[in-house]
Amino acid sequence: METSDVRILLVEDFIPYRTFVGSLLSETPGLRVIGEASDGLEAVEKAQQLKPDVILMDIGLPVLNGLDATRRIRELVPSSKIVFLTMEASVEVAEEALSRGACGYIVKDQAGSELLEGLAAVLRGERFISRCLSDNGFTPKNGKHAAA
Repeated sequence: METSDVRILLVEDFIPYRTFVGSLLSETPGLRVIGEASDGLEAVEKAQQLKPDVILMDIGLPVLNGLDATRRIRELVPSSKIVFLTMEASVEVAEEALSRGACGYIVKDQAGSELLEGLAAVLRGERFISRCLSDNGFTPKNGKHAAA
């Protein structure tokens, strides 16, 4: 991945999964986790404070869900690119996430093979959607989906 110190905020309430993703990112040159949040409200606060390049956001978060947190972050820190990393493999939820300003949508069980590819696509200015959604016919408006 061609990156130059991409600053990432990791938003995930399940600590073991957050640790897994943090390790994967830390092993990739040019990617740096600059903060973590375990609920949506904390994500909004940290996004405003840290102004990350990318925010990896779960949907099922306590206090404020990821969709509502995304809407607030888009207003406060429009330069941050938001990529959902979630268990939700629903086309309807993915459409909602993109309509709220997300640049990518990765289903958690695909993260091992798609996370870095998805981040690279988003950093190039493309939208990225997990293969399991694009294989079911989901094509985001004005964007791309994972390559077959």
